[in-house]
Amino acid sequence: MAEYDFVIVGAGSAGCVLAARLSEDPATSVLLLEAGGEDDADEIKIPAAFSSLFKTRWDWNFTTVEQKHMNDREAFWPRMKALGGCSSMNAMIYIRGNRVDYDTWRDEHGATGWGYDDVLPYFIRAEANTRLGGPLHGTDGPLHVEDRRYTHPLSEEWVAAAVAAGVKPTDDFNGERQEGAGRYQVTCHKGRRWSTADAYLRPALDRPNLTVLTHALSTRVVIEGGRAVGVEYLRGGATAVARAGEVLLCGGAVNSPQLLMLSGIGPAEHLRELGIDVVAGLPVGDNLHDHPASPVIWETTGTSDLVDLATPARLLLWQATGRGPMASNIGEAGAFVHTRDGLAAPDMQFHVAATLFYDNGMREPAVPGFTSATTLVAPLSRGTLRLRSTDPRWRPLIDPAYYSDPADLDATVAGSRMLMEIGAQAPLRGHLARPFLPAATLMTDAELAEHIRTWTQSLYHPVGTCAIGSVVDPELRVFGVDGLRVVDASVMPVVPRGNTNAPTIMVAEKAADLIRGRAA
Repeated sequence: MAEYDFVIVGAGSAGCVLAARLSEDPATSVLLLEAGGEDDADEIKIPAAFSSLFKTRWDWNFTTVEQKHMNDREAFWPRMKALGGCSSMNAMIYIRGNRVDYDTWRDEHGATGWGYDDVLPYFIRAEANTRLGGPLHGTDGPLHVEDRRYTHPLSEEWVAAAVAAGVKPTDDFNGERQEGAGRYQVTCHKGRRWSTADAYLRPALDRPNLTVLTHALSTRVVIEGGRAVGVEYLRGGATAVARAGEVLLCGGAVNSPQLLMLSGIGPAEHLRELGIDVVAGLPVGDNLHDHPASPVIWETTGTSDLVDLATPARLLLWQATGRGPMASNIGEAGAFVHTRDGLAAPDMQFHVAATLFYDNGMREPAVPGFTSATTLVAPLSRGTLRLRSTDPRWRPLIDPAYYSDPADLDATVAGSRMLMEIGAQAPLRGHLARPFLPAATLMTDAELAEHIRTWTQSLYHPVGTCAIGSVVDPELRVFGVDGLRVVDASVMPVVPRGNTNAPTIMVAEKAADLIRGRAA
């Protein structure tokens, strides 16, 4: 039975960071377990191809339970199952969140040491920004961040239209002020996706003290005498156990709470119902929340569509130069706005794409189109994650309870109206032929709310199921069990305002220092 100083479960956005940072010490042995395989799909590197990985062998392919406030629809939750995790499948948008987010963690959820000024050094340490520099940006970190090497003209026109509608322009959503409209920066390097597997893991693979096992499904944390001492996993049809000085769970907001509950750590009554011995009664799986997104789409005229630009010749152009439409991340531009007065920070993010992208991009575009979407970044609704079975191969019950707080639907209605107003501005309106989804812009609030309930999807940012203050302490140690930490988006007590990949990387960078007893 192999023994390691650290066993890390999950080679995703956080796990790759931890594996690289902890193995910097040659005296420290690290095992990284990944349920998926190598990140060797051609589509991973092509920014415009990210949604082609959905519902393939690269995807955990999770689905929520029926959502009461979305006309009893289930919601598809793609999560990458390969090295790099969701950083190998996301839309690559680099957003840190708002100062208010992290100060709220500290002040309202007991996350001492996680205020904005505490976490900023870790964002900077991770970042290698090609345009922006100090004091707020890093230029020599492992994570490449660049201005996208292709932007469709409609994205530029949308930014101009948003400014015409009263939104301030910005060239840095991660600067002193998050509000504004502009083009997103992306985690790409010379026009190619730059995942945490690229940034952190691959440069560390030649270290003799780092072992990486793919196709290894972790099934249980081994706990003896109140201490985590290893991880049981399935690989090649056989069960094995890796002993550890410390176990670090990096499976994300779905897999980490699932593994904790399978190991007897979770809501006591729920575990007993499934016949699982309770090791520590904790609210694991509670506080589940996500960023819901709803589309406002037009048919276009007199312009191109990203789908039509995806030709073999342009693929060759991208392969040779990293340029052209294949370097688009689809969601090229957007904004952060307030849907009502009196908010401490924006509650709404917009994403726009010069094509029809709805129902998770699973619909074949029938006409040329332009998609804009609301993304509620300060949701009040909270749901739960629970086990469906004691078999670790079964997907858990995922219930984000979208729109269970009526204020979330009200904010999304307001955001949708803002998108319609932006669409009415020059120069954009000249290319918007007619409404596509919804089919009209003159709608009552009730009609617009029905559209939102019918078409809302996840923006793939689940958090909160192992939150600081309720499941883990500010050093990310699981309450009541020694030698066990959770390091991923599940520890976030409140979802940051914006895309969650950069915050997850930050959490892992800070966790590496906490584990090693270092300061930023």
